[in-house]
Amino acid sequence: MTLNTTKTILITGSTDGIGKLAALKLAEAGHQVYLHGRDADKLASVIAEVQAVATGAAVDNIDGFVADFSDLTDVLKMVADVNEKLPKLDVLINNAGIYTTASALTKDGLDVRFVVNYLAPYELTNALLPLLKQSDKARIVNLSSAAQASISYQALAGQTRLDDKEAYAQSKLALTMWSMALADTVASNDINVIAVNPGSLLNTKMANEAYGQY
Repeated sequence: MTLNTTKTILITGSTDGIGKLAALKLAEAGHQVYLHGRDADKLASVIAEVQAVATGAAVDNIDGFVADFSDLTDVLKMVADVNEKLPKLDVLINNAGIYTTASALTKDGLDVRFVVNYLAPYELTNALLPLLKQSDKARIVNLSSAAQASISYQALAGQTRLDDKEAYAQSKLALTMWSMALADTVASNDINVIAVNPGSLLNTKMANEAYGQY
């Protein structure tokens, strides 16, 4: 699929970094872009920035959804909002991710990296497949990483604690493995699934918080 016609695109984690830049560039190219963030005020501010550069049909089709991806119940509420607002979805970019945080556990006792980086996009994508199937040729892009490590199922289930680096690397391998399995599942629906490493130590909020440099 090439983006030479207007597409409806949803980008998670798009109030900062790669997600925000992608939203700006795609709206500038005339695509209908829907953003996501966990803070309503920040999301509204970024939506305004994206609207300011939008061209063509995108001018009146820039909006967003609020959800905290560390809470899977919130993710499913976002799914309901997306289904209510959009008749179809051409591109889903699962960009939202977390490396380091003051609170490593969710309210359900799971590692926040596994939830935000893997379980949330898993739930979101599977729930939005009916919308993606409405597209002539849809695309799912999952933001993986060069940092990958063998998965501890005890850690995934919240039974073992991991340090930031290990939890992040394991969550990204889980995302990549699932992307490969999903690609086989949806191939008959003409949906293309891509797991991509965007680059290491980019000048993003995540890299600066994790390493103090980029």
